[in-house]
Amino acid sequence: MTDEPTELKTTVLNELHHARGAKMVGFAGYEMPVQYKLGVLKEHLHTRGRAGLFDVSHMGQVILRGPKVAEALERLVPVDVAGLAERRQRYGFFTNDAGGIEDDLMIANRGDHLFVVVNAACKEADVARMRSALEPDGITVKLLENRALVALQGPEAEDVLAEHCPAVRDMRFMDVETLPIAGAECWVSRSGYTGEDGFEISVPNVAAVDLVKSLLADARVEPIGLGARDSLRLEAGLCLYGQDLDPETSPVEAGLTWAIQKVRRAGGARAGGYPGAERVQREMAEGAARKRVGLRPEGRAPMRAGVVLYDAEEGGAEVGAVTSGGFGPSVEGPVAMGYVSAASASEGTPLWGELRGKRVPVRVAALPFVPAGFKR
Repeated sequence: MTDEPTELKTTVLNELHHARGAKMVGFAGYEMPVQYKLGVLKEHLHTRGRAGLFDVSHMGQVILRGPKVAEALERLVPVDVAGLAERRQRYGFFTNDAGGIEDDLMIANRGDHLFVVVNAACKEADVARMRSALEPDGITVKLLENRALVALQGPEAEDVLAEHCPAVRDMRFMDVETLPIAGAECWVSRSGYTGEDGFEISVPNVAAVDLVKSLLADARVEPIGLGARDSLRLEAGLCLYGQDLDPETSPVEAGLTWAIQKVRRAGGARAGGYPGAERVQREMAEGAARKRVGLRPEGRAPMRAGVVLYDAEEGGAEVGAVTSGGFGPSVEGPVAMGYVSAASASEGTPLWGELRGKRVPVRVAALPFVPAGFKR
């Protein structure tokens, strides 16, 4: 006997996706658009050149409220939450007792509460983790079911959004504001998952369709699906949880130590105190045995997740594997990320990836493949 397929959830924008001719797929338990009529390649390039609009309402939006909530959350993440200024946002990740990453997330200080956005596939586990750790201290953990989340990304995103609310021009990267857009009270952050300048907009469900229609009425904006979202984030050197990050992989191996502020590091005023701190601090001091790197395959054939990497064309040693890979439309060639031994992680190191029984040359490359366009 086989289990009946689980019915996919839908976002409040589902009908709009179908009306725009989207090809829909199952992703993290939701029916989501993988591409629209433009196709992945053109959607990718449109986002890099103009402005793309993404439905990311499947992600978890969580409010944490209570006494010393920032200090309490620091017990779960190796990030300076207590020092996060009001109306600012910071990237972080949950760690486990072994120092691996359970999920990555965004944390915003909205004055009397923290606003946390977590990945769709992890949100139930993340909410359970936060409730278990924080509720005994009187902190409420509320998963919002009444708000959608969309991302407007690209070099023309500011100009587009400023026609609805000129105040967005005053925002810089990782700022968070409450702003009126298309008649709705929106929680807006200047951030995103493409490497481009842009905004993520949390909007009440009841206003989401009208807001999205008003943005798509602008000739500079196209709807963008998961296919281009993946190629954009890969070119930007950004991790996808479940591929580039997992419960066995530490922040040091993943190259994410920039997100561990000085105050939380060894010798800092609030060093440690989070799950797996011993491993993370040890690896920060001594180095990790493997590292996440960029990879540029030779030729036109992409190297996708799971391709094994060797240090020689024949024989030799297995030194790592690809975790994300595909064609990079902006760089006009295949790009990938993966983990390799520390000895093989220097930029320019020649390696070989095994594709269909044949070893193909690939070179360790600097990340990102496309420079970030953030407004600092």
